[in-house]
Amino acid sequence: MKKLIAIMLVLCMALSLAACAAPAAPAAQEAPEAEGTEEAAAPAEPEVELTATQKIIKEAEGMTLEELAKKAIEESNGATFYGVGNSSRGKSALPLFIEYLQTIDPNYTMEFDWQQPKNNKIFDQLTADSLKDVGTYAMTLIQDGNQIESKMVRTGILDTFIPLDWAAANGTTPDEYEGYLPLQTLNKVFMFNNTGSKTYKNCWDFVAEGEHGLYMDIDSEIVGKNFLYMLTEDTYAAYLKAAFDALDAEKQAYFKPVIDEMAADAADLGLGADGAYALAWIKLWVESYNAQTDDGPICNTLVSKSATDQFGLLVYSKLRSVEESAGVSKNNITVAAYQDDYTGIGGYGYCHYLFVTENSPLPWTACAFIAYMTCTADGFSAWGKDMGGYSSNPKVAEEVEATYHHSQGGYEDGVNVFDCKNDRGFDWWKNDGELVIEDPEYCASVAFTVGSWIEMLTKYTEG
Repeated sequence: MKKLIAIMLVLCMALSLAACAAPAAPAAQEAPEAEGTEEAAAPAEPEVELTATQKIIKEAEGMTLEELAKKAIEESNGATFYGVGNSSRGKSALPLFIEYLQTIDPNYTMEFDWQQPKNNKIFDQLTADSLKDVGTYAMTLIQDGNQIESKMVRTGILDTFIPLDWAAANGTTPDEYEGYLPLQTLNKVFMFNNTGSKTYKNCWDFVAEGEHGLYMDIDSEIVGKNFLYMLTEDTYAAYLKAAFDALDAEKQAYFKPVIDEMAADAADLGLGADGAYALAWIKLWVESYNAQTDDGPICNTLVSKSATDQFGLLVYSKLRSVEESAGVSKNNITVAAYQDDYTGIGGYGYCHYLFVTENSPLPWTACAFIAYMTCTADGFSAWGKDMGGYSSNPKVAEEVEATYHHSQGGYEDGVNVFDCKNDRGFDWWKNDGELVIEDPEYCASVAFTVGSWIEMLTKYTEG
C-alpha cells in the first residue's frame, strides 16, 4: 500500500506543479440578466464537428442492411477489404458477406485479407495505421474494453457504428444507444475436475488455502485483468460479500483477517461499501492461481482422469472440442455454477466489439459488414456454433439457438450424455450465474488505481 500511496503522491505533486506553472484564468465576466426574465438562459453547448467518416456513419445509422449493402457495392466492387481482429473468424464471415452482396448484384466482387495479431499487438497495429491519411484497415473486431476506451476511442482512432436494425432489435435507436457495439459476449466459467471427492460450492472456495486454479496469466491476456477490475464495482463486490456471508463459520474465520486487512486499501482506492471483500478475493486469487499460456491446455488438463481435484477459470466453449477417450471425458468436469447449491460468481463475460476505423478506406462497406454480422444469423454463423458465445442481437441469438440447440448441447438421441455442455444461456449466466460482465468505462476508470494495486501483489510460482 505504501508503494501505491507513493505513486499517488507523485501524481498529485505533478498536477500541483502543472497548476502552478499555468497562467491564472481571467475572472469570468458577469453576464447581464436577460430582459424580461429573472435569469439568463444557459448558453447552448457547442455542436461537435463530425469527421468525414463520422458523417458517413451518422447517415449509415439511418439505413437498413439492404440499403447499406447497396452503398457497399457502389464503394467496394473490385476492391480489396482489409480487416483486423482478435477473432480469426472474421475471415470466415467475409466470404458469407460477399455472397450476400452478390444476391443484390451478381456481378459484385471483392478480395479480402483478415489479420489476427498475436500477443495483444492489435492496438499497436491500429495505432500505427491511424497515422496514415487513408488507413489500410476498414474495420476491426476487438476485445479488451479498458484499452479500447483509453487507447482507441478517446484518441479518435476508432468510431462506433450502431446499425439501425440492431438497435431496433434491442428496443432502442442508434441515437439513444450508449456504449460500443458488441458482436457477442463470451464467458469464462469456473470448472472443476470431479473425479475426486473435492467440491467447490462457493466462489470463495477457489481462493481457499492450498488452492491453485488454472488460469491464463493476467499479463498475457489482459481481459483477465479486466475481470479483476470489475470485481471492485459495487454490484460484483456485493456478490462477493453475499457469498462470504453464506460460508460456514470456519471458512469465514480463514478469510476474515484478509478482508479486514483490505479495508484501508479499499477506502484509499475509493471503493464502495463491499470493496474490501473484492480486494481480498483479488489478492488471494492473484497470489494463488497457476498461470497458464492458453485456455485450450487448461481444458485438456481438467477433462483428464488424472486431474483429480484441480479446477480452472476458462472459456466455456473449449468443451466443444474435447474428444472422448478412455482417459478423457467431458463428464470428468463440473461447471461450478450449474450446481444447485453453488453460491457466488460463476465466471466473467467480455465482449468482442466492432468498430469502423476513423481513416477507413471503405467506410460504407465496413458499416455494411458490421450490420451483416450483428443483424443476421448467417453473418453471425462463424461464431454461432460455440456455446458460451452470445450474439448481442436478441433476434439473432434466438435463431442461433434454434439452429445449434446449445441449451441441449450435451444431449445425444434424447439422452443427457454431457450435462456440462447444456448451456443455460446469456440471461441465466447474467442473473443466476452471477457472471461478472466487463464494462469498458469502469475498467478504464480504475486501471490506474486498482491496476497499480494489483501490480504490487506477488503472483504464485509453482514449486
